[in-house]
Amino acid sequence: MRSKPYIPFTEEQKRQAANTDLEVWLQRRGEKLIASGKDKRLASDHSVTVRGHRWYDHAAEQGGNAISFLQRQYNMSFQDAMTELLGNAPVTRVETYPSPQREEREQKPFVLPPANADMHRVFAYLIKQRHIDRDVLSAFAREGLIYEDAEHHNAVFVGKDESGKPRHAHMRSTNSFAPPFRLNVEGGDPQYSFHHIGTDGSLFVFEAPIDLLSYLTLCPTDWEESSYVACCGTSIQPVLKMLERMPQADTAYLCLDNDKAGHKAAERMTEELEAHGLKIVRLTPELKDWNEDLVNEHHVQEVEQCQIYGQ
Repeated sequence: MRSKPYIPFTEEQKRQAANTDLEVWLQRRGEKLIASGKDKRLASDHSVTVRGHRWYDHAAEQGGNAISFLQRQYNMSFQDAMTELLGNAPVTRVETYPSPQREEREQKPFVLPPANADMHRVFAYLIKQRHIDRDVLSAFAREGLIYEDAEHHNAVFVGKDESGKPRHAHMRSTNSFAPPFRLNVEGGDPQYSFHHIGTDGSLFVFEAPIDLLSYLTLCPTDWEESSYVACCGTSIQPVLKMLERMPQADTAYLCLDNDKAGHKAAERMTEELEAHGLKIVRLTPELKDWNEDLVNEHHVQEVEQCQIYGQ
């Protein structure tokens, strides 16, 4: 098999390729992106965000420019990445973007969005549309871990530290007539994402708060005794923080999504958590995620009831 001829790219070509707008490039390839603050998160791998020509993998704590993105995410050689970026008339940006470390130092102080006087819209959305059990939802609401924001009526999922101080918040729109809105409140510490700490040694790990609540709805028996964390993505950092707060931990149940990103994250977490001496159990939803399983189960029950009443 003949090797590809070496192409001596100029410094200007290297600069142009490195400054390719990754959001535009990914959209041209048909990749789905999710808004995440000022960044865009890959739907296929929630740990990776892009902004302009910069990317960052929050799980691996690595990042770079457009060239290294293609090398890492698409297993391209330097030459293939350059050819791809230059050969598709890429849109480029010459301005620079701060590194994730610098951006973290300059971010705004963490402040929870003002709470609405009631939770009518959030309860209606989570119970009627997502089919979350009312008792499960109420348990978290009483602890101040779920509330409705006053301005847009989003559902806010709060993570608190050891002293009970809010340190992280994830927002989810309750408007079913518009594209879903998901956002981590700026300035939050991702180690303290939405969670519950129980008394036994079991830790259940999820990607999203709604999936955590869905699992508790599907498996409600004595759920308060175990511990649960929603990573709001696929980073292992919230899991490691939970283990610091759970000296009795012996088993981690990885309940991540049944898709490429979820399986990849589960493999990565398994390797690291086994090094901590934990037993690892992979729990996979039948559909893409636990809420899809819950909604599907509710739909099946409705169809069965209609068939009974129709007889």
